[in-house]
Amino acid sequence: MLSNKCFIIAELSANHGGSLEIAKETVRAAKRAGADAIKLQTYTADTITLDVKTDLFKITQGTAWDGQYLHDLYKNASLPWEWHKPLYDVAKEEGLVCFSSPFDKSAVDFLEVLNTPIYKVASFEITDIPLIKYIASKQKPIIISTGIATIEDIELAIATCKEAGNTDITILKCTSAYPAAPEDANLLTIPDIVKRFGVKSGLSDHTMGAEAPMVAVALGATVIEKHFILDKSIGGADAHFSMDENEFKQMVDAVRLTERLIGYVDYEMTDKKKKSREFSRSLFITEDVKVGDVISEDNIRSVRPSYGLHPKYYNEILGKNFKEPYKKGTPLSWDVIL
Repeated sequence: MLSNKCFIIAELSANHGGSLEIAKETVRAAKRAGADAIKLQTYTADTITLDVKTDLFKITQGTAWDGQYLHDLYKNASLPWEWHKPLYDVAKEEGLVCFSSPFDKSAVDFLEVLNTPIYKVASFEITDIPLIKYIASKQKPIIISTGIATIEDIELAIATCKEAGNTDITILKCTSAYPAAPEDANLLTIPDIVKRFGVKSGLSDHTMGAEAPMVAVALGATVIEKHFILDKSIGGADAHFSMDENEFKQMVDAVRLTERLIGYVDYEMTDKKKKSREFSRSLFITEDVKVGDVISEDNIRSVRPSYGLHPKYYNEILGKNFKEPYKKGTPLSWDVIL
């Protein structure tokens, strides 16, 4: 991953419209929009759930997917595995990092054949410790979302990675709502993750707009992930909370501007700053004075520009006397004082 700026991931997810050509063009659009990476999801309906039509497997969470059975949803949303290599190839042509979220060991094995450079663990898989252990054993950077995680879940996932000898861990703050409300974002969790767990942190964002990524970067996020779609008219399971090319580009621009605004700790006195200091305050004579006149609040003041004595000497020189006559507007200096 990139080390000198936030790593911005466009999540393809289910936004392929059942067409490889749409998926390919989505990768190209992600590049145009300024993404650093395109992320896929590697599963089949059978590797992620069971084909069972009971209430246990029906979605009733107050989401856009309510009423569907899990197997049906994932069957329609899944990315065919035979599309992966063509998409990895297009990403390489475009100069994008391409990687994926595997949902079982067979998906990990498949992605290893593609030499995937990174692994992502989805929010709802953070409790699948055997899967995390297997992913971590591949010694690739691992990104883990925390949407439904407790502190204990996060600790166990991180410990599992470290026990496998994998310490390149990034934990993403994530709100598992689609879309997520701003008041549920709680982005102060991002720096707390770094402090509490000693890992890199970022944001898997399901809010609408660019504001959350901007704040996240300001709080130290090193990764931003957003769902990306070529055109919302394509529809699909994730279209309603995904960004199109224009929206994603605006978000990327906002993040990069935020990075420039953050900059670095800077107290250096540059030539530009030195020049600007000419407009800072200093002590000047404010009325015509004669030899021996007493220096008082009536005849000196701290004003702009900066060619006189530093204002810190104001009280020290009150009560002293002028050496010679001086005109109003003369910079005060030690040379004019008896």
